[in-house]
Amino acid sequence: MQHAAQARLRKRQEPSRRHDGVGKRQPAREAQVTPAQQEKAVSEEEQRQFAIQRIYTKDISFEAPNSPLVFKEQWKPEINVGLGNTVNKIAEDTYELVMKVTVEAKDGDKTVFLVEVQQAGLFAVQGFQPQELDALMGIAAPNVVFPYVREAVSDLVNRGSFPQFVLQPVNFEALYAQQMQANAQQQGEQNPTVQ
Repeated sequence: MQHAAQARLRKRQEPSRRHDGVGKRQPAREAQVTPAQQEKAVSEEEQRQFAIQRIYTKDISFEAPNSPLVFKEQWKPEINVGLGNTVNKIAEDTYELVMKVTVEAKDGDKTVFLVEVQQAGLFAVQGFQPQELDALMGIAAPNVVFPYVREAVSDLVNRGSFPQFVLQPVNFEALYAQQMQANAQQQGEQNPTVQ
């Protein structure tokens, strides 16, 4: 019985002759990695760090200059949203990202409400090249801080007794790519090539 099971197993492992050898098993090629290379890769990975140390509000403001009269009127506000980030180096491996969001609702020339929030994150960053660091602080850090900004803005608008307002998702990777492209164009304009 045991011989029959082994024969079936061998038969499954043999390439099918009906497919002209398609599906033949070939031995895997092993990558030649020396212990020193493995150790170097592990130590480099251990040295790389991107960690949230703190998330905090730096500045917050809500204005509704036409309250309570605005609640008696029918209005269809035009809402403008402004978003900007600033990165500050706090210490050797510590960076602060400050995200500033301004939301202004206007009805004609009247300001219905104005919300300004500066939400910040403190990040420990180690082991990254300058270009990688720029990408982390331009993409990853804003993705961490943005949900806190969204919550603060929604809460302030709600406390002002206005209809619910939720900031829509932001593609920080696309914004970062646009910023890098704009910087490259600006560099090209400042340093024209002479022919």
